[in-house]
Amino acid sequence: MASQRLLLLDTASLYFRAFFGVPDSFRAPDGTPVNAVRGLLDFIARLVETYQPTHLVCCWDNDWRPEWRVELIPSYKAHRVAGAGDTVVDEMASSASTAGEQAPDDLAVQVPVIVDVLRALGLAVVGADGYEADDVIGTLAATATMPVDVVTGDRDLFQVVDDDREVRVLYIARGVGKHERVDDAWVRAKYQIPAAHYVDFAVLRGDASDGLPGVAGIGEKTAASLINSYGGLDDILAAASESSTAISPSVRSKLGQAIDYLAVAPTVVRVATDIDLGVQVDELRLPTAPVDADGFAALTERYGLGGSADRVVASLAGLA
Repeated sequence: MASQRLLLLDTASLYFRAFFGVPDSFRAPDGTPVNAVRGLLDFIARLVETYQPTHLVCCWDNDWRPEWRVELIPSYKAHRVAGAGDTVVDEMASSASTAGEQAPDDLAVQVPVIVDVLRALGLAVVGADGYEADDVIGTLAATATMPVDVVTGDRDLFQVVDDDREVRVLYIARGVGKHERVDDAWVRAKYQIPAAHYVDFAVLRGDASDGLPGVAGIGEKTAASLINSYGGLDDILAAASESSTAISPSVRSKLGQAIDYLAVAPTVVRVATDIDLGVQVDELRLPTAPVDADGFAALTERYGLGGSADRVVASLAGLA
């Protein structure tokens, strides 16, 4: 019997990439766009064939901008809010293209189709009210008792990398076909810090794409130097309060001016690891055929999913 392996999909990251990367000429017989649907199925088929997971979860954004994060840092994803009437899909799509740009209707109409197709296949779709997909991923990665691959284009999830527990990220920023396998050595080579301190690093550096200001005047090199010299954020702040340490007056001043931000930012940046998802990883086994074969066949015909449907079914059958 093959060793168990869990594949966690940052689903929106994948279907946005599909939407913007697959020609919009792919349409259902009635004219409904299906490029995101077909692209997502092709991505899943490729990932399943390559990594042969025994368990798979399509992690979902039930709340793309949780209020509890906004209360701590009001600027959190604020630049993506284009208007009070915008849908979650509009705002999530803006992060996949350019900040503030609303998703075309051609993407919004495909999201319910994606949900129907995934469920007909029997792929677990898991979200939690008040939380982002990142938090679902963080919880499942933290509680899994098997090796875990997290598929995402979001570097925030580098924080879940854990070589000891065999948790890594399949980073798709350059494309699913050119994804990078992110482990601790990869993070160290890229940022000169261990993955265990990625949250501290992200807090200090900030992230404009998420509306996180960071500490003004502290970039990646200074953040990495502080982490390597003193450890985590609490240790850095403790060192900055001691005149005997080698932290420069300029850096001490910058940290001091950002003390209110530093008090709350780790909570915003750190993904949740203890959500009650109502499911256990052992229940999320990947089927070797669509659980609703008739329903999947009907969806395939209705939306003209063609070869994409065939490929994802073949990838599941290859696990038998």
